[in-house]
Amino acid sequence: MITLRVLVFSAMAVAASAGAAHAGPCAHQIDAMQARIDAKLEAKAAAGPTAKQGAAAGMGMQPTPASIAAAEEKLGDISPKKVKAMKRGMARARAADKVGDLRACRKALAAVQRVLGP
Repeated sequence: MITLRVLVFSAMAVAASAGAAHAGPCAHQIDAMQARIDAKLEAKAAAGPTAKQGAAAGMGMQPTPASIAAAEEKLGDISPKKVKAMKRGMARARAADKVGDLRACRKALAAVQRVLGP
């Protein structure tokens, strides 16, 4: 059975890959940070409890990022506030990388690292 945490991990990975087509001066640092985020989410998913599937799970309906976040919030393992902050930070880093602003990219990645923790 696929847990909700694995679905959150997958959703984050898909969202992260959307900006991978452009390689700017900070692309390698962005990739490394995304790998750290993915590893931390995967570790949390493997270690935490699972939740029951909803009624729509067997009807071919795909979960939305909002429904996954709501389920994770109920489980209390991954804070939606932290996930949102990491997504915002990664988006800022990618935007800075796209225009070649290495300093802004590194600043955004440092903010993501503070949210992610050790």
